[in-house]
Amino acid sequence: MTISSRSLLIAAAAAIGIAGPLASATPAAAQTKLKVVLNWKYQGPQGMFFLADDRGYFKAEGIEVQLDQGNGSGGVPALVANGTYDVGFGDMNALIELAAKKPDEAPVAVYVMYNQPPFVIAVKADSPIKTAKDLEGKSIGGPANDGALKLFPAFCKQAKIDCTGVKLSNMQPNLRENMLMQGQVDGVFGYMNTIRFSAKLAKIEEDKIRYIKYSDAGMDLYSNVIIVPKKMTTEKPEVIKGFLRALNKGMQDSIKDPDASVAAVAKREPLINVKLERERYDATVADEMNHPEIKTIGLGAVDEARLKKSIGIIVEASSLPRTPAVSEVWNGSFLPPAADLPHKSF
Repeated sequence: MTISSRSLLIAAAAAIGIAGPLASATPAAAQTKLKVVLNWKYQGPQGMFFLADDRGYFKAEGIEVQLDQGNGSGGVPALVANGTYDVGFGDMNALIELAAKKPDEAPVAVYVMYNQPPFVIAVKADSPIKTAKDLEGKSIGGPANDGALKLFPAFCKQAKIDCTGVKLSNMQPNLRENMLMQGQVDGVFGYMNTIRFSAKLAKIEEDKIRYIKYSDAGMDLYSNVIIVPKKMTTEKPEVIKGFLRALNKGMQDSIKDPDASVAAVAKREPLINVKLERERYDATVADEMNHPEIKTIGLGAVDEARLKKSIGIIVEASSLPRTPAVSEVWNGSFLPPAADLPHKSF
């Protein structure tokens, strides 16, 4: 190409609004745009998504991402299934339920973010509720799409308690901790670190709240995962691979530099309490992304035997109409090479 012809091409590209150097040979118009819904409002533990975006990892894969706030992990699978979003960061167990009920519509998980079950029912520390059995006949509330709320029937069955007399109610997420402390409900559903740090923001001391953990009832479940439509797995497999490569790089960077990770969230939501969100990040990594299996299979992958067992728990406890195969809810073929996945035990 001569200098003059290259100049003409550059001028032509500028005239039609193509960004970036011509030498890249990838016009912005060719970028695949993906709408991504997160699990919750912008918080510290989501930093790896924003870090990957800020450092150009998605762009390098030919992807332009729109990262939207969510309203609960439990509602994410349906948002991906109905086409509202291309990618979701949501609850594996809600995905299992959807696959059991509507196998043709259900999306599929392709990367595990939270490999420890974070589901809890929080009660006041001075409450007479000490064990799962004490929940019988009480009132418990939570946001409509909360993962712990959706799993409550399974928890009741696993914990061998009678929940027919439990009064369930929905509430706005920002009211949850205060409604608990004011005695409007006996307990609230949620992720442990969501409640714990939201309470801190509300100036509620940590020793004022106690947690009944689903894991104590034997619910060794996966939690939040990256979810995509099944149609995408056949029509755009390279886009999924590129998205996961970029996110995985953001994950690695986030682990190495948590402050930068939380700062990337603050860039989108300047009103967050950066110090508290860093604490939330640390707690989430330690409590929800730290299963011992990381050392062998890496963060992002699943132990298929463990997943099969958890599918059985959800199907039996929730009396679902069928038992999905592991392959119906999980596809690990798009993961980066195993050596590139984080293997550190946090």
